This record gives sequence, structure tokens and C-alpha cells, in this order.
Amino acid sequence: MRLSFLKCKFRILNMRYALRSLGPELLKAAGRFPALILTGPRRAGKTTLLRHLFPRATHVLLEDPDVVARFRADPSGFLDDLRLPVILDEIQNLPILFNYIRARIDAHPRLRGRWLITGSQEAPLMKGVTESMAGRAAVFSLLPLSHEESPRVSPHLGGYPEVLSSPAASESWFRSYIQTYLERDVRAVSSIRDLATFRRFLALVASRCGTLLNRTDIAAPLGVSVPTITEWLGILEVTGQIALIPPFYENFGKRLVKSPRIYFVDSGLACHLLGITSAAALKVSPFRGAIFESYVASEILKYRLNRGRSRNLYCFRDQQGLEVDFVVDLGNRKLLLLEAKATRTPRPDLARSLAALAKSVRPHDCRPYLVHSAGGEAAKPASLLPGVRSVGVDALGSILEGW
Repeated sequence: MRLSFLKCKFRILNMRYALRSLGPELLKAAGRFPALILTGPRRAGKTTLLRHLFPRATHVLLEDPDVVARFRADPSGFLDDLRLPVILDEIQNLPILFNYIRARIDAHPRLRGRWLITGSQEAPLMKGVTESMAGRAAVFSLLPLSHEESPRVSPHLGGYPEVLSSPAASESWFRSYIQTYLERDVRAVSSIRDLATFRRFLALVASRCGTLLNRTDIAAPLGVSVPTITEWLGILEVTGQIALIPPFYENFGKRLVKSPRIYFVDSGLACHLLGITSAAALKVSPFRGAIFESYVASEILKYRLNRGRSRNLYCFRDQQGLEVDFVVDLGNRKLLLLEAKATRTPRPDLARSLAALAKSVRPHDCRPYLVHSAGGEAAKPASLLPGVRSVGVDALGSILEGW
């Protein structure tokens, strides 16, 4: 057991660096802003990316108790001793730092790319940005690796770099990740005492991937209140574990269902929580379709966030039952309508909801696609119905750029 762990650790420490699509955007922003703020879930690769892009920057981990003690004893002295540029890692542990950084930026407003900040809890970070760093910092989000960045990314494994470096140890890694997440991030955000129930809550949310959010449906089997579920979902969202996809904001003359859809940001973590331990097990799992849909949602978010764009990702369902998984607003009244199906054989009958909604969205310029799981040549866009095309998830980037 010990030898196996050491081998896994050796592979992780020596894994080849995967180029991140967000890199060019960060470099451009470093030449325009005094500070960069990079948010995202723990272990997504934030620190690795910044250290790769800025190899001469000093690195300071703000989870180190000695570092925190030194700052609290003498904040000005602590900052005076830093050699800039500096990577301040996990700043949610010391949000008061924003006030000191703002003062130093204002003293030398023409200096660019000096403060490189990461954090695993988006809400506290954005509060600090709003209150102290407005106009002084460029803000980005980094999710785990996308298929565009690594062909090893898949619905079963997800995109965490350490999982992809050692797939055989993925179950052990995810167990450790959840334990770390519960002990650090959850307790840092909320005073949850019953971590066992929260762990069951995680698995229950994973089983609801791709469904319209129903807090009562989640609360009942756990024996907790709906406000508690609302708080816990907020924790998952703040720490980058789930994405709540809101309904599209235009009704096209229809009465819409206003509940968001819920997805895990990393499909590999969702598989682990559901007890799906292999790609073969996923193929026969009743959750196969939901996991694939969650994977597609994550790939869309990664593509847009990695280019420094807003999410602009929505779902659609009206009260007559017309439903399309994803609506991507590309701007300039251009919409992508996407339906995700875990099949390698896209059929016209799977795309009828796309065709129906496409007729209702005028005057928008709309392009509907059925997203399927076939790879290789079969992934390329192909005609499926009049006005509706199919595309493999591996070729999703070819249509997300727009037209």
C-alpha cells in the first residue's frame, strides 16, 4: 500500500505540464492590470499555471500557519519583505490582504502584473475585489483540464490533472480530495457540524446531475430543511464544485420553467460519488446520460472561461414540456442550441426538440446541434435534420467559437 502510494506520488510530481488555454489571456492581462485574480476549485491547477507563466515570481502559500502568523503580527513588514511579482496562493484565508494590496497598487499605479492571486472560494474573493480591487485587478476562473487541453479528459475520469496523471489511483485520489474538501473548504465557509450528512448530500446532488433543481426533493431523504439545502448548495457553488445553469432569459412567447439545472463541474468526481469506478461501469450505469450531460456542460464552461469570456450558458424548458439542454448566448443575437445525448449513433428523433425550439427563437440567429459521444471522424459536424446538425463532444470547440 505504501509503495503504491509513493509510485502514484512520483508520477504526479513528474507529470508533464499540460498547456492551459487560459494562459495567453492571463499574460495579456498581466500587461494591463496591476493584479490578476484566479479563482477555481481546489487542485484545478491554478498555482501550477501561474508558476509556469511567471517562473520568477515569489510564491507564498497563505494556508501555511507560519505565513498567516507573520502577516498578522506585522502586515506592513510582511509585504515589505516580499519580492515582486508575487503569487499569493489561497487568499481566502487572509481576505484582509486586499486592503493592503490596494494601497500598494495605488502608490505605484503604473506597475503591471505584480500581484498574482489565487483562491478556491469565489464569493469571498469577489467581495474583496468589489470592495478593494475594482479597476485594479483582472479576474479569471480556471476549471480542471478540458478535452481541448488534454485528450485524456473523459466523462469517467473528469479533468483534474492528478487524476489524469495516474488513472489507476483515481478512486484513492477522489476519496482524499473529498476528505480535504470537507475539512478545509466546507468548514472554512460554514460551521457545518454533521459532515457525515453533508457527505451524503454530495452523493445525492451527484445523482441529480442534469435535472431541474428541486431543493425539497434533496432535503427530504437527508432529513434536513430546505434552507439548509440552499446553504449547502451555495457552499458547493462558492467552492467551484457545481454549476447551476439558469434558465434562458427570453421566453420566445412561451411560459418558462424558472428553475436552474444542476451539474458537477467535474464529471469524474460525480462518477466517484455515484460509485462508478470505471469507464465500462459508466457505459451500463443508469446515470450514463446524466454524467455525459454534465461533462458537456463542463466542456462548454471551460471553453468560454479559458478565453476570458462570461459563461452565458443557459438551459431551456417551457411549461408545455419543450426542453433543450443548453442555450449558449454568443452575443449579437446569436444562439447555439445544444442537446447532449450519450450515444455514438445520433438519430433524427433525438433532435426534434432542437428543431422545435429553433423555429421559436426568431429574430435570433440560431444554430442547433445534437452533441453525441462518438469520436474520430464521426465527431465532425454532420447534417441530422433540416437546419439541425450533430457534433461529437470531442469536436465541441469547432462550433463554440460561433460564426
